[in-house]
Amino acid sequence: MQPEELPAQLPAGSVLLDVREANEWQAGHAPEAVHLPMSELVQRLDEIPEADQVFVICRSGGRSAKVAAYLNANGWDAINVERGMNGWSAIGRPLVSDDADGEPYVL
Repeated sequence: MQPEELPAQLPAGSVLLDVREANEWQAGHAPEAVHLPMSELVQRLDEIPEADQVFVICRSGGRSAKVAAYLNANGWDAINVERGMNGWSAIGRPLVSDDADGEPYVL
């Protein structure tokens, strides 16, 4: 799925799962996203919110494609957001940062 196809308001029963690393998340992320780094995914599967669909996003779509495939193979309905946060930002979707003094950006 392209970022343009993802509704601005996520459908009820769905979640946006950001699988980038902590420093990437802190620099800028989607306001409603849940953070679970790919490197910690297997150990933290129980932290994925209960959802009918899981939209998986990273920086450019590579890591999220792998995570979506893994989740689909293990019982989730996961969809990769292609072009990732680069695409998200490019189409003007909102970003927030964990750095109160900094402007959010995609790292």
